Amino acid sequence: MVKKSKGLGSGKHLKKRRHKARWKDREYKKRMLKLKKKSDPLRGSHQAKAIVLEKTQIEAKQPNSALRKCVKCQLTKNNRKITAFVPGYNAIKFIDEHDEVVIECIGGANHGRSKGDLSGLRWQVIKVNDQSLKGLLSGRIEKGRR
Repeated sequence: MVKKSKGLGSGKHLKKRRHKARWKDREYKKRMLKLKKKSDPLRGSHQAKAIVLEKTQIEAKQPNSALRKCVKCQLTKNNRKITAFVPGYNAIKFIDEHDEVVIECIGGANHGRSKGDLSGLRWQVIKVNDQSLKGLLSGRIEKGRR
């Protein structure tokens, strides 16, 4: 065990020691090197446009048993492929292949994590062809043609 410096001129040494120790902390290192932003397909933005490649279903985690409706899509900004959850009853019917959708982060417990019984799903669809998915579901607006 190394003892701490003591005395009048020890401030610089204590500061240097603290700085060195902080880099051993995983969360500090992740934050300082901006690793979350670098690995994030949306590159730190809240929303992004994407093109739907296919409609899929994902099984919910235990103890639930359900097939959650999702879409596999390709982001227009960096061509990354991601899977996004489609919220709402029968909402998947408003989405076709090659539609343009707007994706946003779901949030989850620690923001940027998957939510509830959806394993690995971090994004959800909020707009289809520049029309709100909520509006389409409630019947206030009809789906526009491209």
